Amino acid sequence: MEKHALRWWALAVAVLAVLVDMIDNQIVAVALPTIQRELGTGESALQWISAGYALGFALTLITGGRLGDRHGTKKLFVAGMFVFTAASLAAGLAGHVGVLIAARVVQGIGSGLMVPQVLSFIHAEFDERERPKAMTWYAGAFPLGGLAGPLLGGALTEADLFGTGWRAIFLVNLPIGVLALLGALGTMPDRPGFFRHRMDPAGLALLTAALFAVFFPLVQGRELGWPAWSIALLAAAVPVFGVFALHQRRQFRRGGEPLVPPDLVRHLAGSQAVLLCVTTGVGVFFVLTLHLQLGLGFSPWEAAVTFAPSTLGIVAGNVLGMRLAPRFGRAFTAAAVAVLLAGLAAIAVLVPWLGSALTGWALLVPVIAVGLGMGAVLNALFAASMAGIRPEQAGAASGVVNTTVQLGTATGIALAGTVFFTRLDHGYASATAAALTVSAGVLVLALALTAVRQRSVPQSQAVG
Repeated sequence: MEKHALRWWALAVAVLAVLVDMIDNQIVAVALPTIQRELGTGESALQWISAGYALGFALTLITGGRLGDRHGTKKLFVAGMFVFTAASLAAGLAGHVGVLIAARVVQGIGSGLMVPQVLSFIHAEFDERERPKAMTWYAGAFPLGGLAGPLLGGALTEADLFGTGWRAIFLVNLPIGVLALLGALGTMPDRPGFFRHRMDPAGLALLTAALFAVFFPLVQGRELGWPAWSIALLAAAVPVFGVFALHQRRQFRRGGEPLVPPDLVRHLAGSQAVLLCVTTGVGVFFVLTLHLQLGLGFSPWEAAVTFAPSTLGIVAGNVLGMRLAPRFGRAFTAAAVAVLLAGLAAIAVLVPWLGSALTGWALLVPVIAVGLGMGAVLNALFAASMAGIRPEQAGAASGVVNTTVQLGTATGIALAGTVFFTRLDHGYASATAAALTVSAGVLVLALALTAVRQRSVPQSQAVG
């Protein structure tokens, strides 16, 4: 296939979309008290302002990826960005909390249509020599966006631009969305999709039900105290996923077009297991933020600035991943996880040791180490996941990869948050250290999986 002349400009547009998605996933947290005060909403509705986006996003990713395989990457990217931008406008103008929640769900759906197309685009438009560099930009957008979200949310809410207050955190998406739409229309190649048959409606229904059974309890269960229904719903996800897997195999044997082909699942199994553990392990930043603000009296801005140096590590880790992962494969991934684990362990030691004397300066080196490990390991695992993928399966693979990231993040927040609040009667430092220790244990599991997993592609292609 001939190289697209504007592929690097198109990549910039695509990565901007991923960055905005990650920012929007986190940006609302700082503004929730202001929203509650102005709209007069209760705690439950307030939770849904955050949860609605996460659920809409997670439930759409695999379907969005498969639609991109069928109709073409550019069409789905543009459609997703349009939905996201329109929903951002609705959220910014919302006068009732119900409208705001609905707009957040639709924002998530728009992102779920858009984000899977980015990995598909990279896989299709960049050869093996260029792909590591392109993957570096993509991998860096996830942690950078997650860190920038609270920082930008606090800044925009406090700035009260043109009297918009908290609404600015949504309205700021309008110029970015329009820019991304124009950029995508002008730079992305309009290549046709690969499938002409209809989508698998039964598979889509089963997959959506299974993902909902997992994500809804993870997003809401901890804040509600893990009621019996949340545990039952998580347990019900197992047989639903089993039925979905059987249905996909039947579709595959009949020559149909399953949402997630069984051979793709086998190809992705090893790298996704490690990716799930890594993203679960770093979910501890949720409780560390609570400790800094509620336990030590940091402002939202001060807490965000404390984590800001990790961006240096993320950038450095991505560059290292681009240059070294193709050469050293699993050994590089293991080293990256080890660095991430060391940074997290250092924070776990410093929090109870320094107590109320803990400062951003004391956390500087461990925070950079966490960023370094995170940037390197995400770069390696994203590339490993897409290595050897056939073009007609790139969207499905991208949807699975992004769903794994969302599942790990939601699980990490639920796990660390549960440990944190269970131990809170022993003090903030003790609760935070306990959550950090549990998260470090998950990273130890990731390290073990990295050491034993078998690569499904040749060494020349594998990067994880």
